[in-house]
Amino acid sequence: MTADPAAPDSSGLPLTGERTVPGIPEENYWFRRHEAAYLMLAPYCRDAVVLEAGCGEGYGADLLAGSARAVVGLDYDELTTRHVARKYPRVHVLRGNLVMLPFADSSVDVVVNLQVIEHLWEQERFLSECLRVLRPGGRLLVTTPNRITFSPGRDTPLNPFHTRELSGAELTELLTGAGFRVEVMAGLRHGPALLGADARFGSVIQAQMDVAVSAGPWPAELLACVEAVSSADFEISESDVDSSLDLVGVAVKP
Repeated sequence: MTADPAAPDSSGLPLTGERTVPGIPEENYWFRRHEAAYLMLAPYCRDAVVLEAGCGEGYGADLLAGSARAVVGLDYDELTTRHVARKYPRVHVLRGNLVMLPFADSSVDVVVNLQVIEHLWEQERFLSECLRVLRPGGRLLVTTPNRITFSPGRDTPLNPFHTRELSGAELTELLTGAGFRVEVMAGLRHGPALLGADARFGSVIQAQMDVAVSAGPWPAELLACVEAVSSADFEISESDVDSSLDLVGVAVKP
């Protein structure tokens, strides 16, 4: 992401370089990229009791609350949970550890974990907890950067906030190893408008990264492009997952 970690975001939360929030023009590309995955996965949450494990700023949990029976947002950061409780009243908020979920066995229908698992040291333990709290037939919805395109040619992540990145095959193996059945393994990528932006800037992602590294002003043309991005500018499909930007998985508890 491209924000200045020293500055607060529009919600008053400190920007870490990892948290994506609505309402910041320079962050709009990343926000819409994440929003696209929430919108694709939202139908799985309809009329369900949903736990978002690692809810961050809370906009995603609130989006899901529009059709779910109930949504609980869980995060470890106290400042974050206070913000979510204040800004999104239809989300029930708890503070807790993702590898020790504060829920009874077989108590939720859906666990949502978007752009979080790559930050966890104990990924297997987290997935075991997800399996435990889900009811039989319940689903785990997970997205994460695709290691093949996010940190190409590396065994360790380029992003210092990430502990372990995964390819589609590696995420599938991790999920099945935890006892899940993988129902969907898809990839998110740029649609036509963003492919046009890539042609114009060389890479719209790298162009944003270059601004962040230089800490200089945003070129007007680039900022206008980033501000105009919508969630519809991303595509999610099960074809050629290895070339995707983000992995989108749906796994079922037997």
